[in-house]
Amino acid sequence: MLKSIKLSLIMCLISFVSGCEETKQESPTMNINRYLTKEEKHILIDKGTERAGTGELLHNKEKGVYSCRNCGSDLYESSSKFKSGCGWPSFDDEIEGRVKRTTDADGRRTEITCQNCGGHLGHVFLGEGFTEKNTRHCVNSLSLQFTPADWKPKKAYFAGGCFWGVEHFLQQVPGVSTVVSGYSGGKVEKPTYKQVCYEDTGHLEVVEVTYNPYKVSFENLAKMFFEIHDPTQTNGQGPDLGDQYLSAIFYNDEAEKATSKKLIKLLKEKGYDVATKLIKFEKFWPAEEYHQDYYERKGTKPYCHGYTKRF
Repeated sequence: MLKSIKLSLIMCLISFVSGCEETKQESPTMNINRYLTKEEKHILIDKGTERAGTGELLHNKEKGVYSCRNCGSDLYESSSKFKSGCGWPSFDDEIEGRVKRTTDADGRRTEITCQNCGGHLGHVFLGEGFTEKNTRHCVNSLSLQFTPADWKPKKAYFAGGCFWGVEHFLQQVPGVSTVVSGYSGGKVEKPTYKQVCYEDTGHLEVVEVTYNPYKVSFENLAKMFFEIHDPTQTNGQGPDLGDQYLSAIFYNDEAEKATSKKLIKLLKEKGYDVATKLIKFEKFWPAEEYHQDYYERKGTKPYCHGYTKRF
């Protein structure tokens, strides 16, 4: 244990003094779009059309917001939805600046796409007289994700080496509102970075992810976690060696534990010797302010995290 502490101390000092904040190396571009099903990809990417009357959101009457299933951008308020009888969800207005209109190649119809990511939504029709706005956005259900007005955020906890890199990537995921760097898993209350590096606190560098469960699932967050670090490394992450840099998922309940086990099993079947630990979550301690949004403030890139497609 003493050897591990000494090694951790050395690596902390190296990372803090020179490694992390100075690197300008570009990491592989991460595809922050969702894990689309074959059917969703057919609609959003290949500009297909779902069969009329089959969409799960066609008859939805709840109050809330409809967002792009691909990138999470909010597109329509529930107050603009109306019953048109056409077989697809219909809206007479969009959230300003969120929907792009483009005339089809044949010049007959006007396609509507997500302004943010270009995902195909459907078509817009004018002059039909359904509502006072005389406009009908005819949208595929599979292009949309619905968040009810009374939704509550959820939190997830991941450890994958230096929290700067994990934070940097996970805060780009659609549906994630905030990511906070901190510490968890140890026996010391309110630990400092110095204590975690110099002393045997038992803490790992962890990120707390606050997310909208209607826009992104815990499973997809966990998938992304496994794809932005090396879950097979047993002594740290990249050049950061020490117990505080180990890979772990701190699960909140048995459902998260079961999901994590399922993903680990899938990775092992693909040949990855996964070393990620599954630990029951107990307490999270936010790190010092200078650790938060580190790469965004510095304008640099992660030095030991990148994106590798595994799922």
